Amino acid sequence: MAKVVLTAALRELVDGDDRVEVDGASVAAVLQDLLSRHPRLKGWILDEQERIRRHVNVFVNQDRAELDTAVEDGDEVWVIPAISGGSEPDHAAGADIELLVGTKKGLFVLRGSRGGELEITHRAFGGQEVPYAMRDLRTGRIFASVVHGQFGPHLFWAASPDGEWQECDGPAFPEDSGQALERIWSVVPGETEGQVLAGVAPAALFESRDGGHSWALNEALWNVPSRPSWEGGMGGLALHSICTWPGDASRLSVGISAAGVWHTEDGGRSWHRAGKGLISRYLPEGARDDAPDQCVHNLHRSPAQPSTFYMQFHGGVYRSDDAGETWIDIGSEGGLPADFGFPLVADPRDPDRAWVIPLNSDEDRITAEAKMRVYETRDRGNTWQPHTSGLPSPPAFLTILRQAFCHDGGKPLGLYFGATSGQLFASADAGSSWSEAACHLPPVLSARSG
Repeated sequence: MAKVVLTAALRELVDGDDRVEVDGASVAAVLQDLLSRHPRLKGWILDEQERIRRHVNVFVNQDRAELDTAVEDGDEVWVIPAISGGSEPDHAAGADIELLVGTKKGLFVLRGSRGGELEITHRAFGGQEVPYAMRDLRTGRIFASVVHGQFGPHLFWAASPDGEWQECDGPAFPEDSGQALERIWSVVPGETEGQVLAGVAPAALFESRDGGHSWALNEALWNVPSRPSWEGGMGGLALHSICTWPGDASRLSVGISAAGVWHTEDGGRSWHRAGKGLISRYLPEGARDDAPDQCVHNLHRSPAQPSTFYMQFHGGVYRSDDAGETWIDIGSEGGLPADFGFPLVADPRDPDRAWVIPLNSDEDRITAEAKMRVYETRDRGNTWQPHTSGLPSPPAFLTILRQAFCHDGGKPLGLYFGATSGQLFASADAGSSWSEAACHLPPVLSARSG
């Protein structure tokens, strides 16, 4: 017999069971047996034409499945909701939103009306640090990077926030590398089916080709000749930013603190660094040219125009118009109150638009001038406008970390950021106005729309 694994929305229809044993040699036969045993499921998984519903995904073990996919004894058939609705979902104020918030004390799932207060609906990994969590929109699976104080970093996945969390087989360094994993900074869906990418410390890129179950080190980046000269920033030597090229799996860029921006154009078989125009002001002037110490804080590619990048540097905000080969300073003269910071969001539809939250300096990492402001550019960084409506009045000594600022892909764009004070702020109008959507959370490390 096989087991059908159901998410919370369907468990109520099968007396609360999350795994149901069924017979069948194909997905179609398994689902028919499931419906015969639990008639209340009729219409939930298959439509009137006996087809899998448009917004439902079915997997056999880790592989996406169709009705004619074979099923063997002992297989798990996952029935999970697809996160669909197009690249421009209608997320008007009042629509529902889900946020995955990683904190110093666990993962929090927040849900509620867009533009309003959000309610904590689930918590996982209580007492453990969750540097990053995200949902793979292709499959609906949630990934959570977890750091246990005594037992180190691990990566988990679940079909739903209230479901059973399973540990992935990696990322982990090979025994002959001489290294051990310190932290998983980011997890990003790749451009091919089943591909998921992870950036870790010490700075390395891992790839999964089976939806996140198993992982392999990208040996080419790990073995670049300059690696022995790399040094980390205050947060360690970290590969934290992964920028895929929409529709082209051969092109990929990563940001490393403090070893610069690296590109591959052959699917990761070879890499080159490109940092012309970046000014490492933290180094003596005579040591800046070709220095290996290029401290990238955050890096985003514009999905609408992949040759456009935005970067928050350790001292400066930059833009690239040539796919990250050369860089233009857009922070020093455009009206930003400080050129230091970590948070950055690029508009997924408008390559001319981005947002940053400046911090005072590397020695004083609080909101610039003790004023809580989100700065927006609509002209590729030539000018920046501050948004303060609904944000705390000065003095405001907040700290917003690298992964704690995100968008929801909606139209108009929803923006969200969390602070180490435990506050989470939301905007349903692309940053023009804000509200406190949640408070009294543990220090926020990351926020991503589910």
